Amino acid sequence: MSAVLRPTDTETTPVRLDSNNLGTLHITPLDAPLGARVSGIDLRDRPTAAQVLALKAALRRHHILVFSGQSPSDQQYLDFTLHFGTVFTSPRNAPVLGSDPYGNTPDVVRVSNVDDGLLGNHELPAHADHHWTPQPSAGSLLLALEVPAQGGDTTWRNLALAYDALDEATRREIDGLQLITYNPFLRSKKPLPGGKVDYRTPDIEPVTPWVAHPLVRTHPDSGRRALFLGEGTEVELVGYEPQAGAALIARLRAHLLQDRFAYTHRWQVGDVVYWDNQITLHGRTEFNPAQRRVLKRISLSGSTPF
Repeated sequence: MSAVLRPTDTETTPVRLDSNNLGTLHITPLDAPLGARVSGIDLRDRPTAAQVLALKAALRRHHILVFSGQSPSDQQYLDFTLHFGTVFTSPRNAPVLGSDPYGNTPDVVRVSNVDDGLLGNHELPAHADHHWTPQPSAGSLLLALEVPAQGGDTTWRNLALAYDALDEATRREIDGLQLITYNPFLRSKKPLPGGKVDYRTPDIEPVTPWVAHPLVRTHPDSGRRALFLGEGTEVELVGYEPQAGAALIARLRAHLLQDRFAYTHRWQVGDVVYWDNQITLHGRTEFNPAQRRVLKRISLSGSTPF
């Protein structure tokens, strides 16, 4: 009987989880800076306690989990997801993807370029979901129903590895800094005359409400330190000279966007990817608008970053 995958287990050896309680569940690390492939489990079925614990441990170690060949109904998808936490709910004054005019968001968000979907076909820069809310989501699951022949790939980036790879002087410089990530949905209601900016300076009126989070976040379960910074969202360092702050953020962004921290997923129908939103970024390549891309996302509640 194999042991449940634990944070101290090797990251390079495929792990076979095969017991009466674990069934045929396999968790195999990807040949990438983050991620593991999960097989031998059907999201339409109720997982055992041992399977849930194994998947939680694997997510803590690998940050993203890739399932293939899945076809749950919305209710089965939600039932499976709720084994890992409660559904994320945003504050009514902090809209997110899928929010209606009253601030309500469905449990299952349709991420699509067609019908009643919420996104087009354009490229999406690397970001953490709900970064601008007081308690950003802990993680999300995304189920692929229709995918384009080319494009629409998603790249995840390992923010813990990115932080570890910084030189000691830079880590000393950024530890303890607070970062405001402004809400892009609120900014879209107050567009800037010169267009989008990546760093807010004093001449630009901020959108409210806003919240500051640590630039270097501690993962609430593993204790790993990670850069908590997206690629292109409007941000501002608290109490930092604007020109120096903009230069520092630009330098950190160039660092975390290196390929050595990234895994790119080419979607297939039936894929589900479960990622830790507290320690990764994700972004999407553009695709032909004449082709359909339909996915469904469920996000899980998180905690106040520290």
